[in-house]
Amino acid sequence: MKKSMIQFSYDGLCLQFDKENLRYSILTGKTTWETDEFFSPFFRVQSCDKPIYFKDAEVQKHELVKSGVGEGIRSSYRDFVLSKAAGSESGKEETLSFSFETFVWIEYSTKQVYFEWIPFTEAPENAIEQVFFPGPFSFQKERNDWYTILPKEQGILIPNTWDVSFKQDGFNGRFGTASAYLPVFGQVKEGEGYLAESLTPWNMGYEAVHEAGTNKTAVQFRIEPSLGQMEYRRIMRYLFLSDCDYTSLLKCYRELAREEGKLKTLKEKEVSTPSVKRLIGASFVHKGIKTCVQPDSEFFDQDAPDKNNRLVPFRKRAEEMRAFKADGVEKLYLHLDGWGDAGYDNKHPDVGPACVEAGGWEGMRELSKTMEELGYLFGIHDQYRDFYKKAESYDDDLACKSADGSIFTHARWAGGPQAYLCTSQAPYYVRRNFERLLSEGVHLDAAYLDVFTCNEGDECANPRHKMRRRDSYEYRNACFRYLLSKNILPSSEEVNDWAVPWLVFCHYAPYDFMLREPGSPKYGIPIPMFNLVYHDCLIIPWMMEKLPEEDYMLYALLNGGAPYLVRDPAYMGIDGAFTPEEEMPWKTHLERVRAVSDFHEKVGEAELVRHEILDEKGYRQRSSFANGYSVEVDFKEGRYQISSIK
Repeated sequence: MKKSMIQFSYDGLCLQFDKENLRYSILTGKTTWETDEFFSPFFRVQSCDKPIYFKDAEVQKHELVKSGVGEGIRSSYRDFVLSKAAGSESGKEETLSFSFETFVWIEYSTKQVYFEWIPFTEAPENAIEQVFFPGPFSFQKERNDWYTILPKEQGILIPNTWDVSFKQDGFNGRFGTASAYLPVFGQVKEGEGYLAESLTPWNMGYEAVHEAGTNKTAVQFRIEPSLGQMEYRRIMRYLFLSDCDYTSLLKCYRELAREEGKLKTLKEKEVSTPSVKRLIGASFVHKGIKTCVQPDSEFFDQDAPDKNNRLVPFRKRAEEMRAFKADGVEKLYLHLDGWGDAGYDNKHPDVGPACVEAGGWEGMRELSKTMEELGYLFGIHDQYRDFYKKAESYDDDLACKSADGSIFTHARWAGGPQAYLCTSQAPYYVRRNFERLLSEGVHLDAAYLDVFTCNEGDECANPRHKMRRRDSYEYRNACFRYLLSKNILPSSEEVNDWAVPWLVFCHYAPYDFMLREPGSPKYGIPIPMFNLVYHDCLIIPWMMEKLPEEDYMLYALLNGGAPYLVRDPAYMGIDGAFTPEEEMPWKTHLERVRAVSDFHEKVGEAELVRHEILDEKGYRQRSSFANGYSVEVDFKEGRYQISSIK
């Protein structure tokens, strides 16, 4: 063993650390996982465009540490000379007085390996922007049974031999967003694998690189500050498995989620809110009342002003619901956009009274009564993040303020210029608005609080309501809990690990390719990562378009999800809305929807126990559920087969 090497073993697991290059190796008995030889842990600061490496610390110390629960290697790093480590813009030698520790240890009871990064001092003059530790494992070989799983939207599996390069979205792998429904990633090589989880995901994410033709995928953790400071310890947990696959890894995470209190099934939710049961097997309808795109919105069409505004009376929507009943649709949920007087995505959180031009409160009450009479479920769109400057209660003092004192604004959506409402204020606005709705006699079965589960938690430096991302997620959950207290089923745009205990359903939880132009190349093989953990905890409706490339209905079946009967998009060209409602005979569409809703009725509350890829490209896949049902699909042939062992 090299003199620079520190190592110890416990119950068949060996941890090695090379003090010279700061590489870690974990020997599991059947294989070895070691950080990539071309990687060295580093961080970035605002004042320098080059990375600063841990190895360039002026003061370093490494030691073995034991406790009653485990043992590991503690490393201390202090003082970094910028001219040596990263180059100084002034050409002068500058010392960055920043100190931190890393602690990598094995827990005796579980044989789980923890990587901790622990800041001891801040660097106020050179604020830390990102830390990359412990780094990616070496993972290069020309084999398709070497693969990486990423939690981007529903999930992606990238074989090393995949011929499309991976591209991250605008959230760049940040946990708690559409980039990462789960705070995990994993890799498997010839049946030997690991699952990596962030136990402190609020200011963390993953970095993933796969370049076509390289037969290599690299994935690692990224650590970020909170309100400009690193503040607290970040903990990453690695589980190493033998004779496993991606289902095995995700089932391990399901058990961890249960241990952490995040696993709350639909059946458990039904105990306190019985109406949850009525959503099982329901068809979803997404329609609106009023659209009003403001002239100062990026969506305003100057060349076709008629496209900027639309109005449909409440009574028209009631007539459509009666028509669905006449067509034999027995279970239905209506999601209603733009019901407020200002119109869709306007003046939030001051959505105002029910749209007067569409029939006002009386028209909305009649629609809700019609839904009750038909035995259908009724819910509305609402928004408590976008803080529109045209709202009567808009106030800079309630908007999210960055650590530098600035307030981020944009004018993308229909309502024009906006900031973000500090989430600490959201529960008050939710209570105000829904108490008014209920006092007006509008019966609501559900409510959709937009964007909460796909956008990162917000931060606010305003000392009157200072808020970190972790706080923001808690305030969002408080909004969901309020709705549940009123027997209103909460939903949001997508899904996320942190919201599972309080969310009942969502707008969608698609594969990432579904949100790009039809025919776009896939970054890997779509797999139901989120559903392998939480299928029986949430209800997910699925797109039903039959495109030339493939039939989305097959994904709905494969995921045991609910179908969209109608999905009128709020904005064309985004959120997977690239084509108008599919052009096929209504009777044919109804038959397809019934097939999906019938299967959802059977498996909606059952755990998705196994998912299998049956060919190299993922054209054939199979899902198996805990109650004995399974479905096999062939995307190339456009076929499916449902079977049951009962």
